[in-house]
Amino acid sequence: MASRGSFLLAILFLPFVLFSAPICLARDSKVSLALYYETLCPFCSNFIVNYLAKIWDNGLISIVDLELIPYGNARIRSNGTITCQHGKYECLLNTVEACAIDAWPDLDVHFGFINCVETLVIEHKYLEWESCFAATGLDSKPVLECYENGYGHELDLKYAAKTNALEPPHRYVPWVVVDGEPLYEDYENFEAYICKAYKGNNRPEVCDGVVLKLSKEKKQRNSVCHKNDVGLLDTMKIEMVI
Repeated sequence: MASRGSFLLAILFLPFVLFSAPICLARDSKVSLALYYETLCPFCSNFIVNYLAKIWDNGLISIVDLELIPYGNARIRSNGTITCQHGKYECLLNTVEACAIDAWPDLDVHFGFINCVETLVIEHKYLEWESCFAATGLDSKPVLECYENGYGHELDLKYAAKTNALEPPHRYVPWVVVDGEPLYEDYENFEAYICKAYKGNNRPEVCDGVVLKLSKEKKQRNSVCHKNDVGLLDTMKIEMVI
């Protein structure tokens, strides 16, 4: 008799279990954040090091599903080779960072390496990028092999396809996308957009302060590397090589 009663209770509560669990999961789903960038654009480096890295410190990373796409304004030639807006070293570092993402899928790991490289870019020391292996305690072998054996080029083509499929198409970098919506030149305010988009129950405290920024007038910035911007890039390239 008791077992029959337990069976009936289980039947009664089964719909609740089936339908409530997905709802709870949906409430706590993370906000997608995608950064389309190129490694030697100074505005991309600045965003990664001085803005994006902070979400690990303020707890926002707990509600974010972050994807990094290192390709930016590069172009594929008819022979399949790739040219980059800031020259050959940008192509090299785009591939290196793509290889790092592939070699270490854990976001905490590959972002740490990329953050190190982009810090060197800001400091005009990007030729010392290999020092980031020792600085982060990571084995250089998988990344160097990826770059040298041609697999890195395959990754570049994958990121090229992903970038070129953007809708609307990107016009410059950094191109920051939150839940499928580009932030355009208001990208530095990305935290407020994430907080607004998040519908879960585990809202980080930082959202109490940043969400109010959305009500303010957006700043008009020129802090981007446009697809056809040449003069600024040449100047920046000369300064960095020196």
